[in-house]
Order: sequence, then C-alpha cells, then structure tokens
Amino acid sequence: MVTKTMPQPDRTADIWGGRKPFGRGEPWPTRVDTALADGLSEHDVDRWVRSACVLCSSGCGCDIAVKDGRMVGIRGRADDAINRGRLGPKGLYASWQGMRNADRLTTPLVREGGELVPASWDEAMGRIVRRSRALLDEVGPLSHGFYTSGQLFLEEYYALAVLGKAGIGTPHMDGNTRLCTATAASALKETFGADGQPACYEDVDECEALFLYGHNMAATQTVLWSRVLDRLAGPNPPRIVVVDPRETPVARVADVHLAVRPGTNLALMLALVREVLQNDWVDEPYVAAHTLGLDELRENAEEWTPERAAEVCGVDADGIRRAARIFGTAERVLSTVLQGFYQSSQATASACQVNNLHLLRGMLGRPGAGILQMNGQPTAQNNRECGADGDLPGFRNWENPDHVAELAALWGVDPLKIPHWADPTHALQLFRYVEQGSIRFLWISATNPAVSMPQLARIRDILRASGAFVVVQDLYLTETAELADVVLPAAGWGEKTGTFTNATRTVHLSEKAVDPPGQARSDLAIFLDYARRMDFRRDDGRELLPWDGPEDVYRAWQECSRGRPCDYTGISYDDLRSHSGVRWPRREGEEQSVDRLYADAVFPTHVDDCETYGHDLLTGASVGEQAFTALRPDGRALLKAAPYAGPHEPPDDAYPFRFTTGRSVYHFHTRTKTGRAPELADAAPAVWVEISPTDAEAHGFEDGELVEVRSRRGRIVAPLRVADIAAGTVFAPFHYGYWDAPEGAEERHPTAANELTITEWDPVSKQPVFKTAAVRIDHIGPAR
Repeated sequence: MVTKTMPQPDRTADIWGGRKPFGRGEPWPTRVDTALADGLSEHDVDRWVRSACVLCSSGCGCDIAVKDGRMVGIRGRADDAINRGRLGPKGLYASWQGMRNADRLTTPLVREGGELVPASWDEAMGRIVRRSRALLDEVGPLSHGFYTSGQLFLEEYYALAVLGKAGIGTPHMDGNTRLCTATAASALKETFGADGQPACYEDVDECEALFLYGHNMAATQTVLWSRVLDRLAGPNPPRIVVVDPRETPVARVADVHLAVRPGTNLALMLALVREVLQNDWVDEPYVAAHTLGLDELRENAEEWTPERAAEVCGVDADGIRRAARIFGTAERVLSTVLQGFYQSSQATASACQVNNLHLLRGMLGRPGAGILQMNGQPTAQNNRECGADGDLPGFRNWENPDHVAELAALWGVDPLKIPHWADPTHALQLFRYVEQGSIRFLWISATNPAVSMPQLARIRDILRASGAFVVVQDLYLTETAELADVVLPAAGWGEKTGTFTNATRTVHLSEKAVDPPGQARSDLAIFLDYARRMDFRRDDGRELLPWDGPEDVYRAWQECSRGRPCDYTGISYDDLRSHSGVRWPRREGEEQSVDRLYADAVFPTHVDDCETYGHDLLTGASVGEQAFTALRPDGRALLKAAPYAGPHEPPDDAYPFRFTTGRSVYHFHTRTKTGRAPELADAAPAVWVEISPTDAEAHGFEDGELVEVRSRRGRIVAPLRVADIAAGTVFAPFHYGYWDAPEGAEERHPTAANELTITEWDPVSKQPVFKTAAVRIDHIGPAR
C-alpha cells in the first residue's frame, strides 16, 4: 500500500481525482497530488528532486521524494503548466515503485550454452564490439540495425543517432515510436511541411468544442482528461465529439459519439469534410491565401454523403451531421488524435483529414483552436527530433542534399557516410531484414518487441534465430531480453539526468535522484562506451561523440537544432531548472517560447526548408523534389486526401469479427513498470476481451466466461466482458505479455493481444495496423 500525506481517495478507483471547475479562458486551478511509501510523511523526506513523469505523453512536472538514497514517492509540481500539480494513477504509483523492484537487472548477462549468465561490463561490451567490428569489416554497415524506444532521454537519442548514422552509416534505425506515433509525425509533415504540434494543452481551457478522434484520453492521458472534466464541470463547458468504437469514459460524456467500425475512419472523415464544404462553413479567404489542394480534396470527399459513410462506418447519418455542424459553427475547436486513427487502415490519410478540417475553417494558431496529433509515449517527440528513428535530426529532409550536408559538416564526416540514398528502414522492415538474414546485429534499447510488435509468434522466431546477434538494454529481464545474446542493465527514470519533450513541445529536465542498482548504467553511458570502444572518429581524427555527460550532449543537440523548426538554442539546462517546462521553438536570445504554431499562417513548406516533399496518401509513393517544387507551396499548407480503400483484413465467414486493441488506464505498454506497482497490478491483473451485448446474445456468450479469440496468425485466451462496444467488434488491451506468467504461457494460455494482429502498415507512416484484424470467438469454459 501507499500512504498519502493528506487523506486522499484510492486513485485506482477515483482515477481522475476531485474536480476543480473553471470556465473558458480562466486559469486551470492547482491540485497537488502526492504519494509516499507506507508510513512516510513529507517531513520524513530527505530531499525532493525535480523531474517529470514518463508514463504517458503528457509529461507532468513532478518532484521525486528521496529518503536514505532511495526513491520513496512523488508529488506533482503546482507551477507546471502541463499538470498544475496533478498526477495520474500510473505516475503516482508506478513511476517510483516501478524502478525499485527486486527484479531489476543489476549486472550484464551473456549467453553461454543457451543460457544467460552474469558477466562483467568489459566481457559484455567486448562481445558486442567484436561482433560489430567483424560484421562491419565483412559485410558493411547494412548488417547493423538499431531499434529503440519512446522512453529514453533526448541526449540518449541524439547520441544514438550520431553513432548509427555517422559512426556506422546504417539506415536501419527505428523506434517503437513507429508503433504508436509515426502517423502523428507523418500527418503533420504531409500537411504543414514539418513535424511539431500546432496546439498546446492550454487550448483545452479556451475551446468551445473538443473533438477526440480515436483518442481515449481518459485512459491514455489521465491528467489531461482531468483538465477536460474540470472544464465540463464549470461554466461554458465545451461540446464533446468522440470517434471510437467503444463507449469509453470519454464517449459517455460526449454530445456526439460516433462508434465507427474499426478500419473505416477515412470514410467518416471524408463525410465530415464534405459536410463542411457543402454547408459553406469554410473560411474562404484563409483557404485561398494559405492552402493548396482544395479541388482534389473536394473531389475525394464528394461521394461521401452522411448516408454512405453511415452505411460503411456503422454509425447514424444524423450523428455525422451533428458532429459536422458542431465543427462547422464553433469558433474555437480543439482536435486530438491518437492510436484509434494511427494504428488503423489508411492512417495518415485519416489523420490528414483532421488537419484539413482545421485549415478549411482557418482554425489554427489561436487560443482554443488547434490540433494535437498526439503522441503515445513520453519521449516519442525526441526520438523523431533527434533522428534515432528513420528521420534526420532537426526535422531535416533526407531527400534534400543540402540538409544532409549540414549534418555532415556538423558531425565532421563525408555526406556519403550518412545514409540517404533510399527510404529509411521502418520497424517492420527492420525485423524482416533480420528474418531474411541481411541484418545480423540488432541492438534493442528500452523496448519489448516480443510483446509490442504485431504477429508475435513470428517476432519470437526472429529473435530466437541464431543468424542475428541481439543486444538488449533494459531495466528488467523482459520477454525480449530473455531471447538476447547480450543483456545490458540500464539505469532509468530518477537514476540519471536528461531532458525530454512532451506532445506539446514542452521540454522538462529530469534530474538524477538516486544511484541505479548494482552495475546498471544510463543508456547514454552505454552508447558513449560503445562509440569509444569502436573508435568512431570524425574525418579530422577527433572523436565522433566527444561528450562526457548529458549536458554536453544537450549543447551539441542545441547546435544541431539551430535554425530548424524545433530550435532549442534558447533553452538551457539553467532555464529548465528555473522553469518547470519550456516549449520549443525558443531561439538563442529569446526569452519567450511559441505556444501555438502557425498563428501567422506561414508553414514550413518551402522546398529548401520542409522536412518532406510528401507522399501519395493511398500508395505511399514519394512526390519527389521536382514535383513538389512545381506545386510551389511556398509557405502554404497542403490539403491532402485519398480515396477510401477499407481495412486490410475485413471480416468473413471464417473470421466474422473485427479485432481491435487499446490501453487500460492502469498500465503502460508491456507493464515493465506498471505491472510491478502493487496498486496497478491489483487493479488490472490480467487480460480480458470485450464484445457487445448484441453479439453476446446472438452467439450465446456470457459475461465472465473464458473464451478463445483466434485470428489467422494466433490466439489468445481470456475472460469475456460484455461491454458497450460497436457490434461486430472485439477489443483486448495490449499490455499483457508473459514476464509474470508461468513458463510457456504463450503456448498454453496466450494473453498477448499481438498474437492476433497482422503484419501490415500504413503506406505513408509505415505504422502497423493494430486496430483491424479478422477474428473468431469460441467458448472455452465457465467464468472463474
């Protein structure tokens, strides 16, 4: 149990805490949430250390409680604009308890005779370096692949990007951000020319209407949902429109709930666009002056009447009209988008329609009027900014030779060293190359693809195969680490210093509070050690990564970001120690950040500046520099669309249901931390599946019975919940792997939702399609 210093309700039951009502345009009132170890009060704490929570993409400012050299609790920071003192259940319970479990990795492990055994750092790193050098000599840089996370710090991503792109020269770099937020980046780049969220969380305080597209905010960002609930409890509450196949807590308070069939988002969005166009709810001067592509958009939307979309999507045509009218007549609309759109069919095309609606109404850059193409992970933004995934650092365009030359000059290497001759390798391709044998060295950091990737049986086979040398660095012996050749114990939150940027471009500094356990080292220290042992050099002979600690790397990153849309040159460590969260861009010499992008309606679409030349949203084909230049966007946004194609794997007679995945409010990703917090583990101990009352009655299922859900790729076994979900749809949370289950559980009683999911991806963002797969359900046994 956890004892609070002031009497507070059980936050696993009272998930969003007490209400602090406020009206539109008023400041959000503070409410400081605290959790301390059993029997402790704030007077017992030796010191409080500044940080921010890393258990969702909100990035709530907080202080870590330290006593006797251990983390013993957490409290929210009242002066932080992101949370105004609040913390959600994951932050309150799992942030610190998830780090201090006895299961932590404390020493390197190497595989001997098929078993992982303890080793020294020199032995473990020696094995890594010997294999890496041999493959580089024998095969070249294409033999190496790096798969990282959305949970490292900015400094660690940047170091990894430099060693991978300029030290080795491999294009095979991606992160599990590909699984959750790649479409956010793609949609922003396709429409506006560069990544970066246009809006900010303060727009919740100002909006007249809030649209949530595939975003169960109540579960994924509990503190932000508290902010919405406080607005709803005050005067002038915003109207709420929700697109989600499930009746979530968000949907239950909505003015309009569009419970779409999974895989049909684009049909709905084209119908909403059509309604705005047909009813003349368009800011014509804005569109004429600041956008391109209206005729193409109109052509794609024309056939999608509310009636036709209703038939395809399984919703009411009048509901579509009501939602469109709210969007078309409100003066301040805030839209948020998340995995329900990103992990589904035609993800980028669907998310771009949200951008299009805002452009049609000229609704950007003003308080309460904007878009949040949300992130799912706390530091996903940094992965994209720093280029530890397939992007180039600083939102540079890999197809632009001048951008590549800038990086080459910054890093002191030949531009040909930096891979830019073809599309960067995305995550699903990366694992396919391992499967095919071309990638023979795979380094995985702070992620668990043996549970989080689609089609898990295949992923396990890939990781078990002897053809690739697999390195895993993590906090615990995850399902992925158990299959590695070398396992490196990593320091985590509270055990190292670094910065990270949330979904609204807000940068926080997380200070080291305690020492990591045993021999665990920070991810930055591990990457720098590898780079030095490999002797990566600039062309002039100096060290490629000459840094000693995180602040050195951060200064180098500032220089890399100079002049780019994500300019950090005006945000120092001292600034971040003085202020609880600072937004980029803030350029050198500036004292104020930009809260909302594009208030001037000037977009980074100039051919010399843009992060991408764009893609065909249906096929993913690159537009290319020549065709993009011919468009002459010159600072205008692009109204892009595509014809509706439908889901990759629609239901049929053998597999008649649509399977979709999502989150539990109590867990984060594969439960590496949250599953080790007793309060959260007790609140949601095991997987379940949901179907509608209509389907339960039609097929003779009872609430609580044990069922098997099977796709063409695998199966899971779980208790059934009869819930408010669109008919024909089956839902399961994706958190539940096998680290805390009996040996062989994935064969006997599989619980990981991704046993069922399909290896398909969006043509533009390359994000996997977790939200649509055809399944069937069978009875297993009575309720337990």
